[in-house]
Amino acid sequence: MMTLSLAAVYLLPYGPAAEPGYPNPKLLVEPANLAKNADRFRVLDVRSRVNYDAGHVPGAVPAATGPWSRAVTEGKADAAFWKRALAAVGVTPDRPVVVVSDNVPAAARVWWLLSLAGVPDVRLLNGGWTAYAAAKLPVSKEATTATAPPHDWTPAPERQATKDDVLGIVNKKRPGQIIDVRSDAEYEAGYIPGAKRLEWTEVIDPKTRKFKPAAELAKLLKERSIDPAEESCSY
Repeated sequence: MMTLSLAAVYLLPYGPAAEPGYPNPKLLVEPANLAKNADRFRVLDVRSRVNYDAGHVPGAVPAATGPWSRAVTEGKADAAFWKRALAAVGVTPDRPVVVVSDNVPAAARVWWLLSLAGVPDVRLLNGGWTAYAAAKLPVSKEATTATAPPHDWTPAPERQATKDDVLGIVNKKRPGQIIDVRSDAEYEAGYIPGAKRLEWTEVIDPKTRKFKPAAELAKLLKERSIDPAEESCSY
C-alpha cells in the first residue's frame, strides 16, 4: 500500500457519487455523537494549551504533538518512542482515538502520525472545535490527564512516502498518484512534476468547517482526475 501522508486523510472518506454517504464514515465523528459518547473514545485535543484551558470537550486530554512530528522528521519515531509518547496521553489499542483541533491540516497531520505509529482506530472530529462550539455542546474547563500502560505498538512505515516512492511515481516506474493539497501561493512557487492539484480548503465547507457531502467530493475528485481507489501520496 502506498503511503497516505498528511492531508491525504481528506481523500479517504469519499467515493462514487452513487454512494449515499462516505464509504469510510468511521474516519469522522460528528460533534453531537462525540458529546453523547465521549467515554467511548480517547479524545485528544491538539490545540494550543491556551485554547484548551479556555474550553474543551469534557474528558479531552491535551496533547502537544510537536515532539511527535519532530521525532518523525528526524527518524527517531521508532516503536520505543511511540510506546512512551502514547502512554503519556492515555492511548490504548482497544479504544478509538478522536482528534480535536481548530485547524484542519493540523488535525489531519495528527491523524496521520497516530496511523503511522500503528494506532488502529483514529478519527477526526468533523468540523473540529469550531463545529463543536457552534453546536453549543457541553464544554469543560477542567483539565484531564490520562496515562495508559505502555503498549508495544507496531509502526506502519508504509504510511510515509520515501523519496524513492515519489520518484517512482514521477518517473512512471511504479503505480500511484501524487496530490498537491497546498495553497495556491505554495503551488505557484513550484510543485512536483505530474502532481494532481486539489487545495485542501476545497473539500471543506467554509461555513461549518465540516467536510463537504460525499457526492460533492466525488464530483470534485473526478474533475481533478483523482482516483480514490488508486494508491496516493499527498503533500
